[in-house]
This record gives sequence, C-alpha cells and structure tokens, in this order.
Amino acid sequence: MSEKLFFSKYQGAGNDFILVDNRTGFFDRSNVDLVKSLCDRRFGIGADGLMLLQDIKNFDFEMVYFNADGREGTMCGNGGRCIVAFARDLGLINDNTAFLAVDGSHEAKIQREQVDLGMINVSTTARDGAAYIINTGSPHYIQFVEDLKNLSVYDAGYAIRNNDTYREAGINVNFIEQESDGGYFVRTFERGVEDETLACGTGATAAAMAVALANGLEGHLEIPIRVLGGQLYISFHRAGDLFTDVRLKGPAQFVFSGKI
Repeated sequence: MSEKLFFSKYQGAGNDFILVDNRTGFFDRSNVDLVKSLCDRRFGIGADGLMLLQDIKNFDFEMVYFNADGREGTMCGNGGRCIVAFARDLGLINDNTAFLAVDGSHEAKIQREQVDLGMINVSTTARDGAAYIINTGSPHYIQFVEDLKNLSVYDAGYAIRNNDTYREAGINVNFIEQESDGGYFVRTFERGVEDETLACGTGATAAAMAVALANGLEGHLEIPIRVLGGQLYISFHRAGDLFTDVRLKGPAQFVFSGKI
C-alpha cells in the first residue's frame, strides 16, 4: 500500500465508519494491525469499523466490513447504509443500488440523507431464558429491561458476551425498553468493538423482531427504534418465525474526508 491512504468518514445514527475506495485492490485486507490502528480513537482516525468498497461482477459494488478490532466481521446494517451513501458520493450509483455483502445481496434506496436498506430474511429464532437470540446478518441477544437509560450497558453487555455460552464466537448484546410514545429504546454492546456503540443497525432490526415475537404481532409491521445516536425505523412482514421484506431505514451522513 502507498504511504498515504485516502479515506472518508461517515456516520449512521452515531455508528461511525472509515470508508475506503478499494476498486483497485491496493488495500491489504489481511492487515489486522493496520485496520485496528486506523479505527483507534486516540492514535488513528477513530471509528466503530472500516469498510472497503470493491468491484464485483453483477453488483454495483462489494462491501467488505472490518470491526474496530481489525478483523473482518459479519454484516453491519448501519455500515451498509453508510457505504451506500459513499457509493452515491463517488458517483457509482444514483438513488437505487444492489450490492454484495458477507451475508449475501442487498438493495437500498436513498432519500436525501436517509438510506432505506433491505436486510436478509430471518427464519430461525431462539431463546436464552427470557432473552431472544436472532441473527439478522450478525448474531444478537435481545433482553427487555426497565430503566434502560440508567443501565450500565458496558458491564451488563460485557458479562453476557463473555459468558460460557458466547465467549468463543461472541454475540452482540441489546437491551430494549418500550417508551411512552409506543416506540422502543435500544442500547447495544457490540462484539468486535467490545463496548457500547451509539447505534447498531442489525441490533435494532433484531430488537424489532423481538418486539413482534414478544407481543404476538403478525403481518406487515413498522417499529420505530430510538438509539443513542438517533432514530431508526425497522419494517418487515412476520408470519410465525419467518420475517421477510426486512428493511432498515435511517440517516447516513458524510462527516469528513482526508489522508493518513
């Protein structure tokens, strides 16, 4: 790789990402230390993750996602929305796109600074005690709680993510509480970041599905999810354990660009 790396920074509801145009294939995706150092908030650019935008046949682009720990990760919903905005700003797409990610193909629509992203279908859910276990492209643990604003999400999330069941593979831990307006508030401890983040798109999607399961809601549903970094909207069609036409909508905004 050359001495200087050109990058752009985007955020989606407070989930922030480093975006790199890797259509020439110059970036060494096996360099864990490099990715980790770029995501470092004190010694690097600082981000929850890094994404490479790459060329691939039959799609507008490929999304390759890395967690802040430097390792390639599973699907990131807010990252997916941000890379769509990045592709638009590069002039690769207009208002609609189809791209490939680690969990398969996705399509998205852009409406100003809002990106409406199609997510994978979900057909299998599980329980761990009172909690729900749902994989929406990344594995999630969802627990309903009270007084979420005062919960120590780092301590509670760290304990669950590192217990005997989840220590080896890891899991994202989401805590959810219904609000007075009928929406829901979600806070998430993310594996790979190993800390609470301001938002998690796949987590918000899983949490919305847990709401449907817990309340016996069927048919076409839209569930607003508030996160620390803003507002997300999850919609899907539920028939039993099958969730189809799953969509994640929220802001995806350019922050700055530079070279390092």
